Amino acid sequence: MSLRIAVQMDPLETIKIAGDSSFALMEAAQARGHSVFHYDVGSLAWESDGSPGGRITAHAAPVRVQRVEGDHFSAGERRRIDLARDIDAVLMRQDPPFDLGYISAAFLLDRLKGTTLVVNDPREVVNAPEKMFVLDYARYMPPTMIARRLEDVRAFQEKHGAVVVKPLHGNGGKAIFKLDADGTNLSALFEVFNQTWPEPHMVQPFLPEVAEGDKRIVLVDGEFAGAINRKPGEGEFRSNLAQGGFAEAAGLTAREEEICAAMGPELKRRGLVFVGIDVIGGKWLTEINVTSPTGIMAIDRFNGTDTPAALWDAIERRHAAM
Repeated sequence: MSLRIAVQMDPLETIKIAGDSSFALMEAAQARGHSVFHYDVGSLAWESDGSPGGRITAHAAPVRVQRVEGDHFSAGERRRIDLARDIDAVLMRQDPPFDLGYISAAFLLDRLKGTTLVVNDPREVVNAPEKMFVLDYARYMPPTMIARRLEDVRAFQEKHGAVVVKPLHGNGGKAIFKLDADGTNLSALFEVFNQTWPEPHMVQPFLPEVAEGDKRIVLVDGEFAGAINRKPGEGEFRSNLAQGGFAEAAGLTAREEEICAAMGPELKRRGLVFVGIDVIGGKWLTEINVTSPTGIMAIDRFNGTDTPAALWDAIERRHAAM
């Protein structure tokens, strides 16, 4: 059955098609005969129409994509579409930050429940901030503190030595700092963090195992779909591909299989269909990425898999069950 798909994402002109997961999903949808529309989250609107859900619209353009660098899409005329009446499924794929704009858009899309499938489930995306949801699985995490009081963090560092400090709602490896065991710059760094972000911050021991890689594991509707190991680039400790890291093929350790088995049923129950988790050293769970997971292009390149196909199989099943 052909579906009408709307993709809420950043401008298509800006993406790098060699590694962009959203582009791969659009390409796979098109190959299945689904029609694809693109819209920017800034055009999302709600208007009262007497119904509990109201009328939710976006200014969207029908698009065709092709794997040609520099000429990777063509778009029709942008028009206002009704996401309940004109669309069967919405992919919520704009990049973080996970801020009030992101949350507001998710709350609007949540009002489509029962009429249009949204992936990932927007209410559950709001309920699962990536560095907070992971706390439900603290038994698999390294020692962790979430705080903004300097004295609390200093005591944590005295206990654990060198630490990593990161924004609670950051993304893409941005603004992650390593502080040596002497804690020389801790107070200065926390001044900057506390002035920049109103929320507390995440602090964890520096894990030397990160030099051997930070594994991205993708789960589709709660099931393991593939993994890559991301290693830091020259002069870096961050292994994010967006920060110069590089990828290599990877399987799962017994501990990682246990982690996937522990969270898989809950991810499926919540409607978190496309999830990427990050594990360091084969055992330390650090994040559960639900907003706009990436990495499937590298995973499929190394493993010979077809993650977009698995995702569309899951989306089609969920749509048919509505």
